[in-house]
Amino acid sequence: MTALLLVLLVACGKTTTSGNGGDEIKIGAIFSASGGAAPLGKPEMETVKMLVKQWNEQGGIDGKKIKLIAYDDKSDQNEAVLSAKKLIEQDNVTAIIGGTISGNSLAMIPQIEKAGIPYISLAASKQIVNPSDGSSRHWTFKTAQGDNIVIQKLLGFLKEKRWLNVAWLNVANAYGTSGHEEFVHYAPEYGVKAVIEEEFEATVDDAKAMLTKVKKANPQAIIVWGTAQESAVVTKNIRQLGIAAPIVESHGIGTKSFIDLAGEAANDVWFPAGRILVADQLPDSDPQKETLLKYKQDFEKAYGYAPTTFGGHAWDAFHLLANAIKEGGTEKEKIRSALENTRKFIGISGVFHMSKDDHTGLDADSLVMVQIQDGKFVLAEQ
Repeated sequence: MTALLLVLLVACGKTTTSGNGGDEIKIGAIFSASGGAAPLGKPEMETVKMLVKQWNEQGGIDGKKIKLIAYDDKSDQNEAVLSAKKLIEQDNVTAIIGGTISGNSLAMIPQIEKAGIPYISLAASKQIVNPSDGSSRHWTFKTAQGDNIVIQKLLGFLKEKRWLNVAWLNVANAYGTSGHEEFVHYAPEYGVKAVIEEEFEATVDDAKAMLTKVKKANPQAIIVWGTAQESAVVTKNIRQLGIAAPIVESHGIGTKSFIDLAGEAANDVWFPAGRILVADQLPDSDPQKETLLKYKQDFEKAYGYAPTTFGGHAWDAFHLLANAIKEGGTEKEKIRSALENTRKFIGISGVFHMSKDDHTGLDADSLVMVQIQDGKFVLAEQ
């Protein structure tokens, strides 16, 4: 019986550690595939599943198949934290990608950093890679343009249009608060001033009371900083109240779901975004165009609808991680180092140049201004 017990213990030990030491590499993922952030998280989940299938059909990473362990956090911070804990302590993954929204990403980071797991977030807040004290996180990277970059692109557009007295409206969560902080910081440099500032809940279903005050302030433009679901409600209410000021929004609406939710009210909305939404309209000289069109073709073939900027963030995260594993193997510190030394990687969100002090690696050139016309995304500028 003792001998049999020893055999069983050895067998169990092999099963527990085989995830990254045998013929497979475990990659963990957490997306908001349902709940309020589903318009963002669902295409992220689908993108990564598609890519894992593609890579495994081509032999995986250096002959090792990729095992994806993906959880839906249901757009809930507590679910995100529990999912991260499970990936680290039970699933024994090599690295983690995901965190669809800023609040969920920020909530997961402490335990990920403590565990020493390479992590690539898909959310926007600058705080994800650069905490308030200005330091850089060791294990955390992200692929979405930082809100500091997006705000500067948006302010440059407002300055060009001479829309200098604006209404600022943001969703009352980590994404909205972070955007507001960057707006307050950079607006004076561009000569832009908020004549009124208001917040709305992520669960808003009627913002008319707030917008009545906005109408009285008579801004030259209205900035709505939120994601697809809540921003669609605010946008519809602006139109319903007959407010004539142009609407400029955040990159958080870069999905067809926003147009579907806002309906005709989405027309003539402006926002900064990555190039995937207007890939077909780019000049052939654009260094990203070939990559963008390939992703668009693959995604539409797999799922029957157009990809989004958010799915693009997941495409970038997966490829950055896969390339780092190819270079550094499954040793976590070597993966982290390979990510930090990424240069000239042509992705969906831009051309990445990461460094010790920059764990995003994108600048304002990764963004273009997009306008919605007749229910379609149109390139507004090069």
